[in-house]
Amino acid sequence: MSEITPAGELFGERLREIRKKRGVTQVELAKLTGLPQSHVSAMERGAILPNLLTLLRLAKALGCKTSELVSTFDKRDLSVILPN
Repeated sequence: MSEITPAGELFGERLREIRKKRGVTQVELAKLTGLPQSHVSAMERGAILPNLLTLLRLAKALGCKTSELVSTFDKRDLSVILPN
């Protein structure tokens, strides 16, 4: 199992927030993105951070801009989030 990081937790919270706001289940999001449901779940828990291609797939599936998925990082001190 992957280690949960502060960046992973923040992204996961944001992904879950947008997914629920759109009324999409994890299973539906998995089908729309072509990812396993376990991968979507792991991203929401913060255990996995998406690569760029996955981020683009998520944005397309959720009908949002990629910036909407990562905007939560703009409000944070990145030195606290990033590992040393």
